[in-house]
Amino acid sequence: MYKVLITGAGSYVGESVRKYILATSSDFEIDAVDTFEDHWKQADFSKYDVVYHVAGIAHVNADPKMEPLYYKVNRDLTIEIAKYAKAAGVKQFIFMSSMIVFHESQSLKTEMLTVDTKPNPNGFYGDSKLQAENGLHELESPLFKVCILRPPMIYGPNSKGNFLRLGWLATKTPIFPLWHNKRSMLYIDNLAEFVKQAILRGLSGTFYPQNQELADTVDIVRFFAKKYNHKIWFSKFFNPFVWMGSFFLQPLNKMFASYYYDPEMSKMDFDYQLVGQDKSFEGLEVTEANRHM
Repeated sequence: MYKVLITGAGSYVGESVRKYILATSSDFEIDAVDTFEDHWKQADFSKYDVVYHVAGIAHVNADPKMEPLYYKVNRDLTIEIAKYAKAAGVKQFIFMSSMIVFHESQSLKTEMLTVDTKPNPNGFYGDSKLQAENGLHELESPLFKVCILRPPMIYGPNSKGNFLRLGWLATKTPIFPLWHNKRSMLYIDNLAEFVKQAILRGLSGTFYPQNQELADTVDIVRFFAKKYNHKIWFSKFFNPFVWMGSFFLQPLNKMFASYYYDPEMSKMDFDYQLVGQDKSFEGLEVTEANRHM
């Protein structure tokens, strides 16, 4: 029996992974603890084999005033909890880092990240995650395995973020640029399967889980438009406006840049990419609330 503690109770990723693993295996006991106001210190870490740390501030606010808080939560809290876990005899610490430790795409230039690409964050969110990784490496030992995950954008039913916001846009706009691109994404069930396998196999090191297929913004918009019977005119006529606008509007770079992991660096000796892209889209619903996510 694998006893797992998720630090970050109520988080979308933590709760989704917990439900998935318990539904697909009887070999796990999983608890979750809140990290607000040091509530996690009330948990008895000595009961657990694994800590899955998902608590953190997501990349939603680039306000410079938020910078100290990002480092306090994403870096300092992570390292503090890891030290606590190690002292309690926890055998494996799984940390949810991010693809953004390499950098955030800020142009339409095509970028394929490989195993040789060095992290070079261009914002305090990515830097806070990278510094947390560095602190964890200093703690790892044969008796305390550190498993770092650098996923791309995670999506799934009721997820927050830009993906379902794009789905909402697909149900409203009458036109859309025919600007094809490549993006790494990760469906929540595929992430959950990866985490389950990481625990079963006692993995340590840095990993880059993603879907088997690379995503294309045009295909995503086309899928949701068709799903909701909304007609859109796709045309390359608008592509020059995308290119020109990308120099002034960062959201255009996020939407249309080709920025992805080399698929080879995400392959493992176990199958975790269980849900294909089209299948993963089928269970997603967009509502007016997604407009503001």
